[in-house]
Amino acid sequence: MDLKESCESEAIRESTSVVGMGSLGPLGPSSSGSSVSSSWPAFAQRSTLHGLRHIFPYGGGGSSSSSSSAHSARRGGRFSAARRLLWTAALLAGVFLLALESSERLAYFLSYPHVTSVDAVVSGSLVFPAVTVCNLNAYRFSRLTRNDLYHAGELLELLDVHLQIPEPHLAEPHVLAFLTERANFSAGYRPKPFSMHEFSERVGHDLQEMMLYCRFQGQECSHQDFSTVFTRYGKCYMFNGPEEGKNLRTTMKGGTGNGLEIMLDIQQDEYLPVWGETEETAFEAGIRVQIHSQAEPPFVHELGFGVAPGFQTFVATQEQRLTYLPPPWGECVSQAQESGFFPVYSVTACRIECETRYIVENCNCRMVHMPGDSPYCTPEQYKDCAEPALAALSAEESSSCICRTPCNMTRYNKELSMVKIPSKTSARYLEKKFNRSEKYITDNILVLDVFFEALNYETIEQKKAYEVAGLLGDIGGQMGLFIGASILTILELFDYAYEVVKERLLDLLSREEEEESHGEDVVSVCLCVCACVVLFCLFVCACVCVCVCVCACMRLFVCKWLW
Repeated sequence: MDLKESCESEAIRESTSVVGMGSLGPLGPSSSGSSVSSSWPAFAQRSTLHGLRHIFPYGGGGSSSSSSSAHSARRGGRFSAARRLLWTAALLAGVFLLALESSERLAYFLSYPHVTSVDAVVSGSLVFPAVTVCNLNAYRFSRLTRNDLYHAGELLELLDVHLQIPEPHLAEPHVLAFLTERANFSAGYRPKPFSMHEFSERVGHDLQEMMLYCRFQGQECSHQDFSTVFTRYGKCYMFNGPEEGKNLRTTMKGGTGNGLEIMLDIQQDEYLPVWGETEETAFEAGIRVQIHSQAEPPFVHELGFGVAPGFQTFVATQEQRLTYLPPPWGECVSQAQESGFFPVYSVTACRIECETRYIVENCNCRMVHMPGDSPYCTPEQYKDCAEPALAALSAEESSSCICRTPCNMTRYNKELSMVKIPSKTSARYLEKKFNRSEKYITDNILVLDVFFEALNYETIEQKKAYEVAGLLGDIGGQMGLFIGASILTILELFDYAYEVVKERLLDLLSREEEEESHGEDVVSVCLCVCACVVLFCLFVCACVCVCVCVCACMRLFVCKWLW
């Protein structure tokens, strides 16, 4: 028993002497503290990056460390190496999975995905849309004069190039008699000046003659509530269009009877005769209607719908407010493009402007429905240049005329239904009221009823599906899951690199002060300056990384506030 106690006391004295030599050895206290601060095992021991302390064990200094080292040695070194190897493999696997998942998230972010949200908003009142009405027949046959036939007879396909009636045996007797009388150009005939704009204005269908009655929200209206516009169909009429000094009409109720209701006579007896087939020949009878926003011009020949005579057509519409995203998330135009013809950018305005510029450049004139101050095309220019050029432009429009969607626009969804008019019981009353036969009423009379289906509007909005905040959240979650790290762990790495570089440079400068001459001192100073610059750059990089992360997190809120 005494032998055992004496052995233990001797071992304690030896351990104490060894510890004292280790702490007060040749390096001195300051040297030991410096080496500890820049030691990689010491950094691994205190780092918040999980796994490093198990891969790089640190013995440290002092009695507790010595006893710990002795305890580890007694347990055996082969298990320690295997344990470190397993922790190394686990850390590398975590880093690999982090890189894999982060790259997938980054690739998804760089694909700029978006989602579309739809919502219905109830409103107390809504601005009634603009309604543009066009007769499918552009020119009234009975209003053609001899001068009109002389200049535009070939354009209207009523006369040939020699001003003669083509294939007169195919014409009806009253049509042939009318053309024979009006197209009699004797040797002494002197044509008068001719303008396509004046011709379209004078010969086009007159709404005052076409309209049989008009009501808006149960109140009577008239042709004076419509403004004249020109389209590819000639002379058309717009209700509730933008006019200076006039307020737009609004509605505070939905359903039939709370919108626009008009009865029209399409005047089929005035339609131009057809006795052949060409690309411009129209076989339809009725009107073409477009419901659109006041901010965009009518584009009836492509965006309108047809209304047939002999029917009452109900058009239930709903306002849709669309919001698209600019590139790279979408394809819309975030800023209004400059236009010399229209105050507000829209797809239809862009297409009309593109067509106008194309015709002016190729034909040195513009068609009647086109804006600008260029001279109107003559009938010869219409037939030989403008119409073929417009057809060619439509064929290659995808490459030569690109009109992108605006980021904010309003359109109107439509649901059509119809009933036949007149009924058998109302036929006699309408015959007496309009002094027309039942057959004439069936072939010429129609009723158009446009109203809001309900007093609400629909919002369709594109939104970013994945923003910077989501990317940082996903990457941060992956870092915490796989390696237990955060943005502060990266700052720890920069701080350790700063300590190591500082210690190495100070050691190098201390040796140079002892060995080198005065000339070499200058080099030392330069090295010191360079070291300071390097340290400053590392510090700046760390600060920039922190600032970038913080700014990225705040980017969403700042951008929304600025918007």
